Amino acid sequence: MPKLKTRKAAAKRFSKSGTGKLMRRKAFKNHLLQHKSAKRKRRISNMAVVNERDADNVQMMLPYL
Repeated sequence: MPKLKTRKAAAKRFSKSGTGKLMRRKAFKNHLLQHKSAKRKRRISNMAVVNERDADNVQMMLPYL
């Protein structure tokens, strides 16, 4: 059986938490930050759990994560 390939684009975007959940970055934190409040930027900085409906697709892209 050949080894499965990891999708490198997905590997850069997702990680696994200590409890085994898939984590992702939140959107809207890359540019146009001057008009966003510090509270909003702090909230966006935290990692979020991948939705359970998307988790299976992400897991298929990352077979060894």
